[in-house]
This record gives sequence, C-alpha cells and structure tokens, in this order.
Amino acid sequence: PKESIEYIVSGSVIAEPRTCNVAREAALCAGFSDRTPCHTVTQACISSNQAITSAMGYIALGNYDVCIAGGVEFLSDVPIRFSRSMRKLMLSANKAKTPLQKLKLLSKFRPGMLVPELPAVAEFTSGETMGHSGDRLAAAFGVSRSEQDEFALRSHTLAHKATREGLLSDVVPVTLPGNS
Repeated sequence: PKESIEYIVSGSVIAEPRTCNVAREAALCAGFSDRTPCHTVTQACISSNQAITSAMGYIALGNYDVCIAGGVEFLSDVPIRFSRSMRKLMLSANKAKTPLQKLKLLSKFRPGMLVPELPAVAEFTSGETMGHSGDRLAAAFGVSRSEQDEFALRSHTLAHKATREGLLSDVVPVTLPGNS
C-alpha cells in the first residue's frame, strides 16, 4: 500500500526545468502523500543506479524500511533553450516599464538570437559522449566489442533466468492506472 512507502528517489540524466525534482512530481501525480520525502539524482548515465543505491543505503542504515527507487529519461522530449543572448533579452523585458524602455530593448533584438541551443548528451567539461567514453575505456582495458556483447548477453540471460526462478522477489514492479 502507498502508506507503507517512506521515501522515493529517482534518477534522471537530463532534467526538465519545470519538474527538476521529478521524483517528487511523479510521487504526487501517483497519489502519494505530500509528506512522503522524495529527491532526484542527476549523475549522468548512472543516475537510476545511484537512485537505487541511495534507497538501499537508507534501508541499510535503518532510516527507512520501504523505499521506491527508479529512473526516468526525457531524451524523447529534451528541453531546447533559447540562446543565452535571447534569454538575457527576455529577462530584461521584465524590467522595461515605459514604452521607450521597451523600444530600446527591442532595438537590441537580432534574428540570430532565435537560434536555439540544442542539448548535447555529453560531458560538460570534456564534450565527450557516453559512446566515445565507453569506446575509450574499452580500448584502455583491452575489451573487444565481441567480449562486451557476450557480457551483455550473459547479464540479460542471467537476469531473465533469475526472474523466472523468483530470485528477484525483492524487486517489486509498481504500476498505476493511466498513461504509461
């Protein structure tokens, strides 16, 4: 039952600005109490795993008995921002009160300011994508593509077998009516 859930944590790579604590928004939309504490982890591609680790830590330390952990992704609808110059102009518009101030502000507008900033799923400081990073690490450790594929197949096969044999009984899917 929902009342037994003591904490909710979720991971996300790219945050939607309107729902930066997506764990809280999802919990409220799912009908959990507004007294249920929630937080969102943003740690690149391992965000959901970190959310699960956080929940496990809360349970292991005795802080909570029942937590929900998971993850979401917005790659199908990533936030696309206006350029920095356009954002600055738009924020300045709030300060312009008189018609002359507004006209002066409008004179600073340039069509090039409308070119959006497309998000990149890349490390901010290095510009490296996860794929490039994975290829670089595989080369550094001498792991071939076929070895990676064999490992992935084995992992999925063992997970499927464990599910069939009931060995993952501590993993409980939570489904709610409505859109999925």
